[in-house]
Order: sequence, then C-alpha cells, then structure tokens
Amino acid sequence: SYTVLRPTLSEFILKMPRGAQVIYPKDIGPILMMADLGPGMKVLESGVGSGALSMGMLRVGVDITGYELREDFAQRAKANVRKFLGEGVLDRYRVELRDCYEGIDGTDFDRIVLDLPEPWQVIPHAKTALRPGGIIVAYSPSIVQVMQFREALAREGFILPETMEVLNRGWYVEGQAVRPDHRMVAHTGFLTSARRPAA
Repeated sequence: SYTVLRPTLSEFILKMPRGAQVIYPKDIGPILMMADLGPGMKVLESGVGSGALSMGMLRVGVDITGYELREDFAQRAKANVRKFLGEGVLDRYRVELRDCYEGIDGTDFDRIVLDLPEPWQVIPHAKTALRPGGIIVAYSPSIVQVMQFREALAREGFILPETMEVLNRGWYVEGQAVRPDHRMVAHTGFLTSARRPAA
C-alpha cells in the first residue's frame, strides 16, 4: 500500500519545472527572516527565475513586483506559483520584463530582494526605491560578489550590513544509532542584507 500526500513547498521547489537555478529551501527560510517580511509589505524581487523564492515570500502575505529579463523564466515562475499556491495569489504577484540595473519604478518598497550576477549595480536605484528603514537582501553564489555588493552598500550609505552562509546537516537517528548524515548540503550561496537609513 502507499499514501499520497500533497507536497510541502520545499518538496515542490526541488521537483518543479525550472529553467533558472533556484534558491534552495535551506536559503529561502533565512532570507524571509533577514528581510523581516510580513503581510501586506511591498517587495521588489529582481531575478525571479523559476519562482522558488517568490513562493516563499508570497506565503508570508507580501505583494511582489518582480523584474525578470527572460520571458520564458517569467512565464515559468508564474506557472509554478499558480500550480502550488493557486490562481488567487497572482493578484499579489506581478512580473515585468525589466532590467533592474537600469532602474526601479517606485519609491515606496518595504523590501528589495535580489538574485542577480551583479547586485551592486542595483544599489543606487535601491537607495531611492526603498522606504527609509527598508531592507535589501541579495543572494550571491560567490564571495567576490558579496565583497563588491558590501562595498557598494557602504558607498551609498546603507547601514547594518550582514552576510551569512547556511549549512544544512541532517542526522541519522535509528534506535541507539545516532550520528550525522554522511551527506551534507553545504555551500549554495551567501546571503547579504542591509538597511536604508531613516534619514
């Protein structure tokens, strides 16, 4: 016999159709906390890819404006969001074919979340697009990207920068046999956040 269960968001992300490399569940949770997301917040997400991070943020109740360069990625992200979260959530999820490096429409975003090769190019635009006290978060696979992003944050007057890496080690527990799993999900990316000063 077998049991059929609805997949968790984490399971869905690992199996869903994708084009772009996704941000994995182990990083999505910390991003939600670093960004301090809450219901009704206006979020700019640039580099929506296949929609994995979008789904995590939408479940918190935020309103997302997404920028994506590739139409096929934008369509796939919306399809994945629709499939897992339902049609109704699309009212809070708008994806535009835009380049965030060239500018951001709007000056009242509560949060900006980036998954881009050169997130430092967005900082001058983020400075005016974020509300005072707003938080910017970037996911970067390389520490060199982090260094350049942090330098740009400092140059533009952002405060309270923080960078972290999430390592995920499972444990084998069977009766009296208790040990770390042989396989560990280690580096996937670095997470960096900072805040726009209130004045």
